[in-house]
Amino acid sequence: MDVSHIIDSLNPEQRKAVTAEAGPLLIQAGAGSGKTRVLTHRVAWLNQVEGVSPFAILAVTFTNKAAGEMRARVEELLGSSVGPMWVGTFHGLSHRFLRMHWKEAKLPQAFQILDSEDQRRMVQRTIRGLDLDEAQWPARTAMWYINAKKDEGLRAGYIRDEGDPTEQQMIRIYDAYQTACELAGAVDFAELLLRALETLRDNEEILQHYQARFQHLLVDEFQDTNAIQYAWLRLLAGDTGNLFAVGDDDQSIYGWRGARVENILNFDIDFPGTKVIRLEQNYRSTATILNAANALIENNSGRLGKNLWTDIGDGDLITFYSAYNEGDEARFVVERINDHIHAGGSRSDAAILYRSNAQSRVLEEALFRSGMPYRVYGGLRFFERMEIKDALAYMRLINLPEDDISFERIVNQPTRGIGDKTITQIRDVAREAGVSLWHASAEILSANALKGRAATAVGGFMTLIIKLRADTKDMPLNDMVEHIIEHSGLLAHYKKDRTDKGEARIENLQELIGAAGMPVEIPEDMPDMSPLDAFLSNAALEAGEKQGDEWEECVQLMTMHSAKGLEFPLVFITGMEQGLFPSQRSVEEGGIEEERRLCYVGITRAEQKLYLSMAEHRKLYGRDHFNTVSKFISEIPSEHLQEIRPRLNTTRPVMQPAQRRKEVREDNVTGLSVGQRVRHGKFGEGIVTDYEGQGAHARVYINFEDVGAKWLVMAYANLEVLNVA
Repeated sequence: MDVSHIIDSLNPEQRKAVTAEAGPLLIQAGAGSGKTRVLTHRVAWLNQVEGVSPFAILAVTFTNKAAGEMRARVEELLGSSVGPMWVGTFHGLSHRFLRMHWKEAKLPQAFQILDSEDQRRMVQRTIRGLDLDEAQWPARTAMWYINAKKDEGLRAGYIRDEGDPTEQQMIRIYDAYQTACELAGAVDFAELLLRALETLRDNEEILQHYQARFQHLLVDEFQDTNAIQYAWLRLLAGDTGNLFAVGDDDQSIYGWRGARVENILNFDIDFPGTKVIRLEQNYRSTATILNAANALIENNSGRLGKNLWTDIGDGDLITFYSAYNEGDEARFVVERINDHIHAGGSRSDAAILYRSNAQSRVLEEALFRSGMPYRVYGGLRFFERMEIKDALAYMRLINLPEDDISFERIVNQPTRGIGDKTITQIRDVAREAGVSLWHASAEILSANALKGRAATAVGGFMTLIIKLRADTKDMPLNDMVEHIIEHSGLLAHYKKDRTDKGEARIENLQELIGAAGMPVEIPEDMPDMSPLDAFLSNAALEAGEKQGDEWEECVQLMTMHSAKGLEFPLVFITGMEQGLFPSQRSVEEGGIEEERRLCYVGITRAEQKLYLSMAEHRKLYGRDHFNTVSKFISEIPSEHLQEIRPRLNTTRPVMQPAQRRKEVREDNVTGLSVGQRVRHGKFGEGIVTDYEGQGAHARVYINFEDVGAKWLVMAYANLEVLNVA
C-alpha cells in the first residue's frame, strides 16, 4: 500500500507519532511543531493503513473552528468524507450524546441550552425566589460558583461546606437553580459535560457500547483539560487506553478557569505503558527566539521537558526597550511598526501583546494618533467596553442632561428598579411634548404620574445626577471621573462580580481615571471648550473609529492569553515589569510558573522579530507605579538580547519630584545613582529610582521588591550598595 501521501511530508518524530502502535500515547507538541498535522495524519493512518473505520474514531478539540479544520484536512488527505467520525469540542460532543440519549439522561427530548445571559437570568430568578439580597448575592458570582463546581464534577449535594456560611448559601442557590433548570427542561454549558459524564457512568450498557465503538480517542490541547473533561476521557478510554493525547505542559495557561496541568504531567500514571513522543522541531520562529523561550521555561519545576529547535537560522536578536513611561513605550512600538512598514512589511505582520486589558488604552491612543489601523483581537477597544461606556454616559449626562442616549443607558445601570414599562412611559411623554427624556422625567414626577417604587427610583436617579454635577463642578478632570465612578455606584456594581471578568472591568474603570489625568488637547480655535468636553470628544472619536475587520490590513492588539495558537512575523510584548508581568497577584498566590508559561507562549508567537518593553514609570488603573524590570527578562540569556534606551530628545512629562527621572547630576551628594541595587535592613532589596536634597537632608527614592517604593533619608538609611549603576 502506498502511504507516501500520509507520511512523506512529516519529519521523523512526526512520523513516529502518526504511525505508532495502538495504546496510550502522549505527544509532547512544542509551539509551532505541527501538532494539527500530526493529529490529522494520525486519523488518515488509522483509517487507510490500520483499517479503522471513521465510525470508531473520536477526535476532541477546544474550538468549533479547530474541529472544522481538522475534519476538512482529514477528508482532503483521504479523498472522501468522514461523516460518521465524531469530531468536535467537549461541549459539542456531549450535546450530541445527550440528544441521542435524552431518556437515559433524564432530560426532555427537546431540552433547551442556556447561553451565558439566559443562565444569569435563571440564577437571578433563583436568588429572588430564595428571598436573598441580590446586592449581597450577585447572580454572576453565583453563576461562576455553580459552573466551577460542575467543572469539578460536583453536584450541590456532594459539596462540603466546612461550616462556612457563604459556602452554605452558595450550595443552597446551586441546589435551587438546578431544580429550576429541571422544571424548565434546560441545561447550561457546564451541565452538558456533567450530564453526559453521569449518563455514561451510570448506564453500563451505554458505556460499554461507546467504549467498544470508539477504538481510538484523539485529543488536542490536552494540557487545557479540566477535571470533568479528563474524567470524561478516562471513562470513554476504558481498559484499552487507546488515547492519543497531544499537548504541551509548557503552554498550560488556563489554570484560572479550571485547566489542570496535572492531567498531562500525570498521564503516564493514569495510563500505564504510555509512550511519550516529543515534537521539538519548530517551523515558525528563529533560533534566537526559541533559545530565549527554552531558557525561560527551564526555570519551571516539574516539567515533562523538551527543547525547541529550528533549522531556520539565528535571526535578529531580541530587542529590550526600557521606556520612561507608558507613553514613551507606546511611541516606541508605533515607530518600530512604521519602520517595518517602510521596509516593505505589512501592518498585519505586527501583534502587540499585553498582560492586562487596561494596558491597551495608551497603545490604542498612540496608534489612533498615528493614523495606523488596528484591531483588538477577541475583544473590544478600550472606549467601546461596557463599563467604560457606562462611566462615559454618566459624564455626558452630567455635562448635558438632554443627552437621551446616555440617559437610556444609565437610568437603570446599576439596577435601581426602573423597568421597561417606566422607561416606555418616559419615552412617550418626551415624544409627545417634544422634550428630552430628562425633562420628560421631571414632568412626570411633577404631575405624580409615576407611583410607588418607580417614582422613587426615577426621582432618586435624577437627584443623583444633579448631586454629581454639583459635587464635581470645580474638580480637576481626573478627580471628577474618579468621583463619578465611585458615587454613581458603578464601582460597587462591578465589584460584585468576583470573576476575572469583573476584576478586568474594575481595572478598566481605574484606567479611565488615569486617562483623565493625562493632558487634554483643546483645539486652538475652541479656547472655551472645557476639559470634560475635550475628554468626551476624544473618547467618542476613538470609539467611533471602526474596529479593523479580520481581513483588513491592520495591527493586532491582544492579551497574552488571546495570543495562544497565533503567530506573527513581528511581536511586541509590552509591560515587562515586576508586578505587572508577572502579576503581583500571581506571585503572591504561588502562580509564578503559570505566569512564566504565559510569557513562554508570548515569546513563541514571534516568527522573525521580537521586542520586549517596560515602562520605568507607568500610570495604570489610575495609580502611579515605579517599576523594576520583570524577572523574566533576567531569565533570558544576555547573548539573545540587545537593550536600547530612550532617545535623548524624547519629551518627558512634567511630574512631581517623586516621579521624576533624573540624569546624573552634579548636585547628587547621596553617593547613589538611579538604577543602583541596594539593601535596607528592614525593607530588603530594591532599586534606586530617584534622589533629591543636599547634605543631612538628602533623600533617596527606592522601589523595594517586598514593600514597594519609599523615600528614605540618607543619613539614617544605612543602605548597602549591591551593584554599581
